[in-house]
Amino acid sequence: MAVDRDAAGREWHLRNGRLSHLLRVLENGWLGSLHLGAPLAPGRSYRHLGVDPFPGFADQVGTPVGLVLPVPGRGDFRMPALVVELADGSTVLDPRVVGHRIVAGKPELPGLPSTYTEDPAEAETLVVTLRDEPSGVEVDVRTTLFRDVAAIARSLEIRNAGERPVVVRTAMSASVDLPDDDWWLVTFSGTWARERHPAASPLVPGRRSVGSLRGATGHEHNPFVILRRPETDETHGEALALSLVYSGNFLAEAEVDPYGTTRARIGIHPDGFAWALAPGGTFTTPEAVIAWSGAGLGELSHVLHELYGRRLARGPWRDRPRPILLNNWEATYFAFDEAKLLEIAAASRDLGVELLVLDDGWFGKRDDDTSSLGDWFVDRAKLPNGIDGLARAVEALGLRFGLWIEPEMVNERSELYRAHPDWVIGVPGRERTTSRHQLMLDLSRSEVVDHLEGVLAELLDSAPISYVKWDFNRFMTEPYSVALPPGRQGEFAHRYALGLYDLYRRLTTRFPDVLFESCAGGGGRFDPGLLAFAPQAWTSDDTDAVERLRIQWGSSFGYPISSMGAHVSAVPNHQVGRVTPLATRGAVAFFGAFGYELDPTRLTDDERAEVRAQIAWYRERRELLQFGRFLRLRDPFAGDGNEAAWMSIAPAGDHAVVGWYRILARPVPQRDRLRLRGLDPDADYAISVWPSPDGARGSEPDPVVLGGDELMAVGLPIEPPAPFAPLPAGDAIARLFELRRR
Repeated sequence: MAVDRDAAGREWHLRNGRLSHLLRVLENGWLGSLHLGAPLAPGRSYRHLGVDPFPGFADQVGTPVGLVLPVPGRGDFRMPALVVELADGSTVLDPRVVGHRIVAGKPELPGLPSTYTEDPAEAETLVVTLRDEPSGVEVDVRTTLFRDVAAIARSLEIRNAGERPVVVRTAMSASVDLPDDDWWLVTFSGTWARERHPAASPLVPGRRSVGSLRGATGHEHNPFVILRRPETDETHGEALALSLVYSGNFLAEAEVDPYGTTRARIGIHPDGFAWALAPGGTFTTPEAVIAWSGAGLGELSHVLHELYGRRLARGPWRDRPRPILLNNWEATYFAFDEAKLLEIAAASRDLGVELLVLDDGWFGKRDDDTSSLGDWFVDRAKLPNGIDGLARAVEALGLRFGLWIEPEMVNERSELYRAHPDWVIGVPGRERTTSRHQLMLDLSRSEVVDHLEGVLAELLDSAPISYVKWDFNRFMTEPYSVALPPGRQGEFAHRYALGLYDLYRRLTTRFPDVLFESCAGGGGRFDPGLLAFAPQAWTSDDTDAVERLRIQWGSSFGYPISSMGAHVSAVPNHQVGRVTPLATRGAVAFFGAFGYELDPTRLTDDERAEVRAQIAWYRERRELLQFGRFLRLRDPFAGDGNEAAWMSIAPAGDHAVVGWYRILARPVPQRDRLRLRGLDPDADYAISVWPSPDGARGSEPDPVVLGGDELMAVGLPIEPPAPFAPLPAGDAIARLFELRRR
């Protein structure tokens, strides 16, 4: 790993053997981008890859040039990365390189989550300073090269070193110029209960974008996009990912110009954004991570899984196997008392569950969703012994105890709202929009964050609470803070995000052994920003096994499997009404942070035996399923979408679990073989199936033995003729194959 600088100090080559990023000072003093992608040899000049002179200072205005910090008004007519309104009302800047420094490791970003290093030798950071001399606006472009992954991280620090105030109107975290337009854009979109479905289409002249103006990243689009070559698939071809470590309003966009070049940018959504900088003021953008692969989408995902799983997630739970939990929400909703919860806890303990989570309804006078949000004190009518008494009773049964909260919200029917109606978001004199009977607290205000820290810390100190599910069930409307002057309301949405991060940071620092899981009506804030505080997230409110195949498949492109909360729920499914076999529900949920979302006291004896066997099987393979390398094998969005398959494999390639899923039964099935990946071609593998055909839900006594070369080149036999017992009849069938190297 190195950041090489040429003798003249005008060119930098960031290289780690996995990718290269080439930057150069152009003739006019601007910072140019020559290459970002495949590794190139060190010790050479690549000046010829750029275009000079810059067209803004020549006759061919508009000819594309690769730029790191494009601005408007100087001859580059593509999307800008930085727009600053100066005191005279203009937005014309001339940002010229005035210095640079190379820093070992990776500096933190003030107030923002970001990737990190545990040893300075893991990364190097190049900081290039640009200055617009007439205004005094300065920008540090920070680019971190990681030693062990094909990825860089980028952010900007914008300073007003002039004498007059300015307003930042656009501040994208990263802008990437590519020399051609032969790319497909892949986005991850949907809505509540069907989040992060991948959608791909070729770039055409003009712009294509996804984003959010909801005050959060949202169910509809994820702050993560991929540019891939037309021929790129899971194992072959070039792909580039842009991911934003942020949880608020965002924009990800690609533009093709008339000359056939592509510019991609990602950052805070500029609509409604305006950040005032007085002389001496600074603004830091969220971090963008740019990953590259020359070996297909599977390798691209592996890069992000490694980086986000090991150097974005943090704290003791980053590497710990996640507990098998049972959440009472779909079991009881609001209708519970202490006796019912202890009945559920005892039944869960007998099944092998390790953690009982009490969801919504335990506080204030919360018998439905119309009241008590904000009142984080226990409802003694339901829990006469309090949270402490319940938690200790649950622990006495041999389980740990977890709790649901939604601290960013308030109901009008609450003591907190009656005491502080001015703490909610809204425009004075205008009606406020409610959603789920909720209003949002103004986390841009320090007194609100201080209050929430105080009441939540008191709650967590009061009882043995091992886990917190942090929910967020509505998006931002009437975005306005009475604590900000009228001319600075454009700062509000970002200040809210900073307040959210501040609250998370305070609580996770104070309670490092508590496992935090983020949630936003399911997957409405499933983003890298929260992964820095909560190492797992509730992937979606939709627990239907068939839909979860698609949601977890799409989520896996950018997020590690350990980050995905995945539960077995009751049938008919509460979201779609579908009935699927219990074995299939388990086989899907195994690939994630596993748990249950049902009432164990209502299971039949056969179902209890099956759940007990599921948990025992999963516990023995938990670390492989949560932290192994995840490989996508058969796409549920391809063809008629009737099948899906994936696998988790240990780093040494000696142990793997393959999941295969068929949604609808078909008459006279064709011969089918599933090609695996990542195995040792020179080794033999003993293969057993789950569920076992004898109903024991374990491994077969005499496993089939096949060679790694055959399993990868020819495939694992699924349909007959096959060396395994026939598949059961019916819809929504799953089979897991466990491979162990001999």
